[in-house]
Amino acid sequence: MRDTPSAAAAFRPLLMRLHFYAGIFVGPFVLVAAISGMLYALTPQLEQVVYDDQLHTESRGTPLPLAQQLVSARAVEPTAQLTAIRPAAAAGETTRVLFGGRSPFGDHRTVFVDPVTGEVRGQLTTYGSSGALPVRAVVDKLHRELWLGEPGRVYSELAASWLWVLTLGGLALWWTARRGRRRTAASPRRRARSWHVTVGLCAALGMLMLSATGLTWSRFAGEHVTTVREAFDWATPSVAATGGHPSHGMTTSDRAGVGPDQAARAAAAAGMSAPYEVRPPSHTDGYVVQQVQTSWPARADAMEVDPRTGAVTERIAFDDWPLAAKLARWGIQLHMGLLFGGWNQAGLVLLALAIVGMVCLGYRMWWLRRPTRGHHLKLARPPGRVRWQQLPRLPLALLLAVACGVGWFLPLLGLSLLAFLLVDVALGLRTPAARPRTGERQLSRSGR
Repeated sequence: MRDTPSAAAAFRPLLMRLHFYAGIFVGPFVLVAAISGMLYALTPQLEQVVYDDQLHTESRGTPLPLAQQLVSARAVEPTAQLTAIRPAAAAGETTRVLFGGRSPFGDHRTVFVDPVTGEVRGQLTTYGSSGALPVRAVVDKLHRELWLGEPGRVYSELAASWLWVLTLGGLALWWTARRGRRRTAASPRRRARSWHVTVGLCAALGMLMLSATGLTWSRFAGEHVTTVREAFDWATPSVAATGGHPSHGMTTSDRAGVGPDQAARAAAAAGMSAPYEVRPPSHTDGYVVQQVQTSWPARADAMEVDPRTGAVTERIAFDDWPLAAKLARWGIQLHMGLLFGGWNQAGLVLLALAIVGMVCLGYRMWWLRRPTRGHHLKLARPPGRVRWQQLPRLPLALLLAVACGVGWFLPLLGLSLLAFLLVDVALGLRTPAARPRTGERQLSRSGR
């Protein structure tokens, strides 16, 4: 039986060596992504405290027309281009009036207006479709790019590209080793490995989710994801109107007399519910009224309203979205901690702590495997080398084909995998011919 091992047993040394290299070299990136992601998950509550004056008001009563609230916002942004109006969704909240083209560091300059009195409560730069405020935007840039701009996005894409490989590889190692393992006295390294495995099993689904959703907005792999979605008609649908490019002098209504209030009422009559935003018409298209609810049940219906007649001319219901587009939206909101509110945020914090713990336990296992004789700063060697000639040829060929395909689709994964292979070859050239057998014997004993 030992002379003809199963395919799983034959590939186990390869999995162990890949898991080792990825854990050692990609672990720091995963660690930083987990810590910064945990901080990001806590920012919604922090925003409510830091920006309480801008987000909340004590006024109660009938809200002013949107056109009148827009006049108040125009008083502090007289020349800026209007992008959208987000009416207060509940009593005690402020209306957001978004202007574009002012800040080189963000997406919008947002004026917060008391919907009852028309008082301007403040101005802030907000970011993205979620309307993230400065505190969350700062943490988001740390998580996404380490405050390094576009070059910094390589780190987060590298972490997302390898996280699913580490997860599935760890599950495969656990599965192939769970049978026939002898019970021995618990050494510090065995205890660390036991905790590493236990935490990994509990967090596996969450890590796969973070990896998949993180890749959708990555720099290089994200382009391939977008291409696939477009090829299979999985892209997020949108109404024909582009909106957001009105004349700079627009105040209470557009050129034909239909203002934001009429557009909002027409959408509401057609079934639109808060929270939503009203985007002004361009010179050729109508108003776009779109729901912006990020929590469950997610709602993203969109309607176009004719600026001449005030009639709804097009509607795209979220229920009619392709399943892949729905899953992408839900996954991204889940990743951001928005889909299920506080429970979502708590889950992300626990998941981040689990990832931090696994990375630290992985490095502890590596440290405990170091040689104890001689110089104490010597590092542990990688697991036993792979005997490629003994691997089943057909499964190996399939594995190489899949690796090439995945490496093309996820470029940073492919390049780093090639780098690991070159490092492994270099280490093999420096290792005496007799030494790999010792590592192989140790590996075979650890897999029993």
